[in-house]
Amino acid sequence: MALIDDLINAGYLKTPRIIAAFRAIKRKDFLPPDLPHRCIAAEMDEAVAIGFAQTISQPATVAFMLELLQPRPGDKIMDIGYGSGWTGALLAHIVSQNGARGKVVAIERIKPLAEFGKENIAKYGFVKNRAVQCVIGDGSKGYLPQAPYDRILASAAAPSVPPAWEAQLKTGGTIVAPVQNALAKIEKSRNNTFSETRYEGFAFVPLVQGS
Repeated sequence: MALIDDLINAGYLKTPRIIAAFRAIKRKDFLPPDLPHRCIAAEMDEAVAIGFAQTISQPATVAFMLELLQPRPGDKIMDIGYGSGWTGALLAHIVSQNGARGKVVAIERIKPLAEFGKENIAKYGFVKNRAVQCVIGDGSKGYLPQAPYDRILASAAAPSVPPAWEAQLKTGGTIVAPVQNALAKIEKSRNNTFSETRYEGFAFVPLVQGS
């Protein structure tokens, strides 16, 4: 847990329910099983390759994104580009806290990676209890059957926020997503207008559209 303590001391992790999720959901459970020195890699504040030109993001970046997103118990959240499943499991832990019946709709377009991520999420019972629904598809289109969403998290960078995400977000909801080389926080107001704050200096794999 030294990494988590470091993230708290550095100010990346602040919110008790998010810290609780980081302590409960072990990053090593989402790394490839054949990765050399897997337990050591899990405790490093670095992105780790998981195959298919994808990575499991740097813990400090994930912490920063979740603190911007501020997921709450009972929320319905769309997790785009779920990859290894780590972010989906973290979110599921948060939306399920205190007996709440929140839900995470996790979308991944690369089928073998989606299956790997789903298996990892299932280790924590989130698939069986339906706290997480894993979908194979084009994340840029969102997932209309479960819309609208309280919050949307994306882990791949797009030139701009896809209109489908904004359309599928509830009034008062929040999107946190990489846009070009920045991290964007977008909030939807009552009159369907959007305010955006950008945080520069982030690098993510690109969002690939299409099946």
